[in-house]
Amino acid sequence: MLRVGNLQRSIDFYTQVLGMQLLRRSENPDYKYSLAFVGYEGNPAQAEIELTYNWGSESYDMGNAYGHIALGVPDAYAACEKIKAAGGNVTREAGPVKGGSTVIAFVTDPDGYKIELIQRAEAAGGAGLR
Repeated sequence: MLRVGNLQRSIDFYTQVLGMQLLRRSENPDYKYSLAFVGYEGNPAQAEIELTYNWGSESYDMGNAYGHIALGVPDAYAACEKIKAAGGNVTREAGPVKGGSTVIAFVTDPDGYKIELIQRAEAAGGAGLR
């Protein structure tokens, strides 16, 4: 779950920039929060990201426990180009990880959360970033 400062802005990033789909959304007026679940539909055992907007909160401290979300993609280089073309922020271009050969890249969402793209030929969850 990620706490976000603007739910629609975050939904737009994850759907339009990362190619996920909005799977479901709910509002809880009694407790003043909204939820949106995004993911790559078509993968029956998919992981989902829960975006939580606490009404009236526009930003959060990242803390030092959070590292990043990792998404498998078939081609990290192509994914970075697609993300940049959609207005996304690539903070580390695709290339081999230090001391290894796995190709990775990093992007940052509108709230500052880091997302690692890991190039894997068999990446099932990265369908939206092909």
